[in-house]
Amino acid sequence: MSYLIILIIKTKILKRLVFKNKKISIFGILNITPDSFSDGGTNLNLSAAILNAQKMVNDGASFIDVGGESTRPGARPVSAHEEISRVIPVVQRLNFKKIDLSLDTRNSSTMEFGIASGVKIINDVSGLTNDSKSLDVVKKYSTPVVVMHMPGTPQTMMKKNKYNDVILDVYDFLKERIQFLTQSGLKKKNIIVDPGIGFGKDHIQNIKLIKNLSVFHSLGVPLMLGVSRKRFIESISSNSKPQQRLGGTTAATLLAMTQGIKIHRVHDVQEINQALIVFERLFNR
Repeated sequence: MSYLIILIIKTKILKRLVFKNKKISIFGILNITPDSFSDGGTNLNLSAAILNAQKMVNDGASFIDVGGESTRPGARPVSAHEEISRVIPVVQRLNFKKIDLSLDTRNSSTMEFGIASGVKIINDVSGLTNDSKSLDVVKKYSTPVVVMHMPGTPQTMMKKNKYNDVILDVYDFLKERIQFLTQSGLKKKNIIVDPGIGFGKDHIQNIKLIKNLSVFHSLGVPLMLGVSRKRFIESISSNSKPQQRLGGTTAATLLAMTQGIKIHRVHDVQEINQALIVFERLFNR
């Protein structure tokens, strides 16, 4: 078999993988925090937060992912009370505007307030391990949840990035979480997984995961990817501040698309949405 024929077959397989499932979903990041690594302080004013959220929806976001606690490496923890005071006014206003919302939180009380205020998806960087009551909350309301891989906490995760094989270790963690959660009564259809790029992984480990995302399809649940403005981009392209990493974010997102990843959590919604639409059109011809 010639090399050209092999390439044609490989391309057809990739096309089936990328386009056979649901449409692309973009989660626009809205951090209501003073200390997030990329956009800390931008949305502390309620009016500014609402305007930024509406712009992301207009630019193509399927969901707005609202967060009230920074989970960057070394970030200080925030009490549930403080987190609720930050996010709930924003959630209530956005829900009034009929905007679909996810809530980025590790705390069960914040989850419950959020769901009662109209949140449709919970995005938990701890994979429902931080708060023992979180599982009961998402079960009670049958709320879909994003289960992410993060070793330890934001304060300790970068000291716990020792893996036998980062792909297999992250895969096994997510597989075990899915098994535990479904055995505990959470419906599998309500689980989304996230390999946790930048959370307890060094640059080499992040790159290895991104190049092998298709492995995680065998878990049998949708995958979300969050590579937006992450530091591994700087390790490749050098001297780029978070706001200067759009090109690297786009490159990593398109590589993920070739591996069938259809849910993307990003800061720059308009640019990423345009790139994905054009890529899908060109790749599917």
